[in-house]
Amino acid sequence: MERRLDVYFDPVSPYAWLAMRSLERLELAGLRIRFVPVLFAGLLKAHGNLGPAEVPAKRTYLFRDVMREAARRGLPVAGPPGHPFNPLAALRMCTALDDDEQRGRLALALIAACWERGEDISDAAVLRRLADGAGFDGTALLALAATPEVKQTLAAATDEAIALGIFGVPTYRLDGELFWGGDRVETLLWHLDGGAIDEEKLAAFLARPPLAQRGR
Repeated sequence: MERRLDVYFDPVSPYAWLAMRSLERLELAGLRIRFVPVLFAGLLKAHGNLGPAEVPAKRTYLFRDVMREAARRGLPVAGPPGHPFNPLAALRMCTALDDDEQRGRLALALIAACWERGEDISDAAVLRRLADGAGFDGTALLALAATPEVKQTLAAATDEAIALGIFGVPTYRLDGELFWGGDRVETLLWHLDGGAIDEEKLAAFLARPPLAQRGR
């Protein structure tokens, strides 16, 4: 039976871009990929976190790491005109598409344009052009993305992700288990091959009380 892999993403994350460029191996392994747009800022707020780009030391490391990984894999990288940027319109356009293949095609077109060619996907004119180029009616899709129904669908998907324990992007969900990070393809393949951890040992570890707490 075909197994479904949910991929939670927000194009504001360069690791979501790197993850999307790694999905072919998972498709070849027999997984049906379902792309789930979520607002990364909403995840951060719910869990009381700052985004990596909001912490100067992390921001410097993040972009060095992304460029290093892109170079290792032979991927072009330009990065958006500014970061962070507002991804809401792009997320809502992806949300407006119900078909998994169509949603994935648009998501990849937008995220590749952002991170590989340096296009501003917070700009409506850019989004319209990119959607047209991916085989959609960009004007109609932008209008649909602005409807209350689509806005609520994205908000609901973000809330559902939070309820599932998702705190960052990209996150993969397979067989009810979460795998966080663009570098988790090998772990997913290991899981598909029957790899598992000792759940009783994990539960026992999580039940241990903290021995120290950091002041806030």
